[in-house]
Amino acid sequence: MSLPTLKHFILKQQVLNLYRSIIRASRSIPDPVTRRETVAWVRSEFERNRHLTDVLLIQDKLTLARREMRQILR
Repeated sequence: MSLPTLKHFILKQQVLNLYRSIIRASRSIPDPVTRRETVAWVRSEFERNRHLTDVLLIQDKLTLARREMRQILR
């Protein structure tokens, strides 16, 4: 395992900011059951990718998550 770099630190902040913004945006979902399911899905996706260390893979996942957020939480 390689040591974390400045790029890792920056990506970690971007991931946390994206996670927070998705959770905030989920508040606009009117149905409480759908909102809970969406938050649980988002949490599980972030948890599943928690141990990634490859910078390019993390960037790809961030891009994909932003795209999905725009589609799901319009």
